[in-house]
Amino acid sequence: MSYVKGLKCRECGRLYPKEAIYVCEYCFGSLEADYDYDNIRKNISREKIAKGPRSLWRYRDLLPIDGEPTVGLSSGFTPFFRAKNLAKKLGLDELYIKDDAASHLTWSFKDRVVSVALSKAREFGFDTVACASTGNLANSVAAHAAQAGFKCFIFIPSDLEVAKIIGTLVYAPKLVAVKGNYDDVNRLCAEIAARYKWAFVNINIRPYYAEGSKTFGFEIAEQLGWKTPDHVVIPAASGSLLTKIWKSFQEFEKLGLLNEKVKSKLHCAQPLGCSPIARAILEKSEVIRPEKPNTIAKSLAIGNPADGYYARDAVFQSGGWAAQVTDNEVIEGIKLLAETEGVFTETAGGVTLAAAQKLIQQGKIKRNESVVLAITGNGLKTQEAIQKSVGEPTVIEPNVSSFEERVMGSYNKAKVKT
Repeated sequence: MSYVKGLKCRECGRLYPKEAIYVCEYCFGSLEADYDYDNIRKNISREKIAKGPRSLWRYRDLLPIDGEPTVGLSSGFTPFFRAKNLAKKLGLDELYIKDDAASHLTWSFKDRVVSVALSKAREFGFDTVACASTGNLANSVAAHAAQAGFKCFIFIPSDLEVAKIIGTLVYAPKLVAVKGNYDDVNRLCAEIAARYKWAFVNINIRPYYAEGSKTFGFEIAEQLGWKTPDHVVIPAASGSLLTKIWKSFQEFEKLGLLNEKVKSKLHCAQPLGCSPIARAILEKSEVIRPEKPNTIAKSLAIGNPADGYYARDAVFQSGGWAAQVTDNEVIEGIKLLAETEGVFTETAGGVTLAAAQKLIQQGKIKRNESVVLAITGNGLKTQEAIQKSVGEPTVIEPNVSSFEERVMGSYNKAKVKT
């Protein structure tokens, strides 16, 4: 049973039918799914969710498909754990990692949104799917399209990380590298979407696609024992993930699924080389000024974020804040998470951790408060970002004397110094 009544303009509130559209024809505001919460309330419960599949589809009642899901049946419900080693380093009592670096199929939170988008594309009768991507979405759309039997076109900036390019090509889509940044790619795709009857997941299917991000927040609340943490630090590109995590907490509270009212402060984490949302928050500005990206965190390199205003508003509504971090701080954040908790995150996760450190230093996050770090992608995709900063193996001859001289000698010296 579907609880989606249709689509609704986020600006003027005008209602639309369930179609492959994404912009209000009257005010040009973006559209989002409009749910029948009264009927959801009658049929949803913690017990029903807990009995559901160990995937994002356990929250099926709050996702915008009409029939049963057909794509991404194993996506979601990723690890959530208490990070005691990292907490000690940061001076926190209660720190958690929500780890979508372990997501199935393609090791990023984009598996969530793509599972919903392609399930909806199938309901609409599309045979071809497409996207504009900074990398993770490209991997996910290509993989899920291959699994589900869709034809697939992927558009990316031409300077994308090699691992993400290979991680898309392996699924045999038509991969198109555009000379320009993500904003150039997105503009081109909007024009192509108007010409071809394809399901562009982050254009004409965007109202449905974006709802998949809510499951990241649903899982945090459920895995924390049906409550929300004091703080969530979230990396921002378009701003959609931050916006939808906030929406997920609000929906759970509205439906009576939480033990207490939502108390979470949401914090926006962005790299200094592309931080239009964070800058607007820090300046308390009504305007989000587009930027030309210049950062190693390419998955966050969106200079003109589609959901920027909504993300800014969600941060202010929650009482949260923002932090900008340098590329060097991103690299150190990646290394610190790996060294303390054994989680190898991509550059976006390095942004999250580095931003959390700044927020702690500024007193925005206090020692005795609970904190969740949103880790959204796997470090194997962005290895070149840290290649020069992780050192090299010690090369020895195949004998014990070489080992003791070249390895144990330097190891013992290091122990004496410490």
